[in-house]
Amino acid sequence: MMTYDKLLDDFKNGSPNIDETAFYFKGDPKKTEHYIGYSPEFDFPYWIGLCDVPDGCEFKTAEELFEAPVFDGKSIKERWEEIEIFQISGIAIEEWHKMNQNLS
Repeated sequence: MMTYDKLLDDFKNGSPNIDETAFYFKGDPKKTEHYIGYSPEFDFPYWIGLCDVPDGCEFKTAEELFEAPVFDGKSIKERWEEIEIFQISGIAIEEWHKMNQNLS
């Protein structure tokens, strides 16, 4: 299971295979997909996808990304208990954990 601190650390450290993370909120019957990511080649490398914020948004730090109140007025940090991550870097979360267990 992915913890808040682990995901935040992976984003802060630019861990391998963390370029795009997909999740939904557990209480959402439609399971609307949300995307956050890390693209180190940009000045503002942390981002929230176009589907969540008109024109998307970018941040200088991982903390700014995780604390931005853009999900119904709340942040990832505030809504962490509601978040169900299902994919990282295009890989199902279960497979991603298996692939990355030796990198810890």
